[in-house]
Amino acid sequence: MISANRERDPSPVFPLGLAYLVEPLERAGHASRLLDLCFEKDVPAAVRQALHETSPDVVLVSIRNLDNVTWPTHRSYVDGVREVVALCRERAVVVLGGSGFSLEPASLLAATGAHCGVVGEGEEVLPHVLERIEAGIPLQGLPGVVIGGGGKPASPRIPASVGTPDRSLFDVPRYLTEGGAANVQTKRGCPFGCVYCTYPILEGSLVRTRPVADVVRELRTLVDDHGVDYVEFCDDIFNFPEAAARQLCEAMIADGLRLSWSAFVNPGHLDARLFDLMVRAGCDAVELGTDSGSPAMLRSLGKSFTVEEVREASRLCLDAGVATAHYLLFGGPGEDEGTIAESVALMDELAPDAVIVMVGIRIYAGTALHAVALREEVVAEGQSLLEPVFYPAEPDLRRIAEQVAQEAGRRRTWIVPGLEVNTSAGVLEMLRRRQQRGPIWKVLGRRASWRGRTRTATTAGPGGVPAPGPARLR
Repeated sequence: MISANRERDPSPVFPLGLAYLVEPLERAGHASRLLDLCFEKDVPAAVRQALHETSPDVVLVSIRNLDNVTWPTHRSYVDGVREVVALCRERAVVVLGGSGFSLEPASLLAATGAHCGVVGEGEEVLPHVLERIEAGIPLQGLPGVVIGGGGKPASPRIPASVGTPDRSLFDVPRYLTEGGAANVQTKRGCPFGCVYCTYPILEGSLVRTRPVADVVRELRTLVDDHGVDYVEFCDDIFNFPEAAARQLCEAMIADGLRLSWSAFVNPGHLDARLFDLMVRAGCDAVELGTDSGSPAMLRSLGKSFTVEEVREASRLCLDAGVATAHYLLFGGPGEDEGTIAESVALMDELAPDAVIVMVGIRIYAGTALHAVALREEVVAEGQSLLEPVFYPAEPDLRRIAEQVAQEAGRRRTWIVPGLEVNTSAGVLEMLRRRQQRGPIWKVLGRRASWRGRTRTATTAGPGGVPAPGPARLR
């Protein structure tokens, strides 16, 4: 198994998807070895050495992302995947998978020359794929399996339950040291209708929660066996369903887990009772998927909450002393100077620790935004989206970016990776070397507060922070 992800900005991310495959493959009688390319300095040499040492029958290549989803400093990862596949395909059958592959399966197979791939969750279907490969039986008809050379795949099957990851093959402490947290998933599936989002495509629209006892056992194992003291819950939304989030927090409190954690939350599903439980269970940072401070843009983006609910969620965080970041997304359908100004005014009013800003929205096939982009001819019918395309069209993007850059440059807690405002690759690398715990925006926010009190002369980029190169914070 090869984790193809090499991205380390803002932090290296543990390859959780592959960890979910370890137990099903072992149960089916297969011996597995892992090669994680995130920390390899010489990727070709590492791949060749792994092939030489194991002589595998099959190589599974997991693709986390297609690119860094950041305009205008977008960077594709496809060439890196192509390089890995080229090294492996003469020695073994190469099977692609992961969320990145599931978004552009036909294009990735054609671009890389891999033998086949699995769309969607692989825990159930992958043992059948390996069984057929071993027996020399064609793979046609297996749910979600895409074959090189064309042909329409059978629709992927979404499992009814979510299993437990096995991290025994992975370097968990290194991800904790360099990434600042261990990532834990408590559920899959998203019922919400954000126009740009791929979660319903990848995981389905029905929420499938893991048993609370299973999640707590995983947390206990991370603490006791790997020395983990900080966890990032990587669910697309931690606090929905609210009852499941409450049950988990209550179980964490009852277990006496000694760790801190952060999560991404929906402002519309955060009440005082739930938030109190989250804080008592160790939550010290919250990321709010606010997207906009404009009521019109919240409707345009398909958000499920109101500006007033954003205010209330922010008040809960402030009153509890929990570090808070708002994510803003500029450039949705109907964005103009007035809606941008509304978002700026709301952030000034709420004064969170960090405002993380993206300009332009990466278009993915199958989303509602893709349909809008087709109507407006930002993309063409049948156009491959393997390489990033952003909404809106380039002239509008540049107009929006100019206004956002001016506003962000006046605000020390605004972080705009694509425009290099208040962050840089050099700053992120320095923070990783310090082995910080928790979301990196917490540290950047503290640095911003410190800079507000103590100013030093420096050659600076936009916003007063040295900017030696592009950075991506997502």
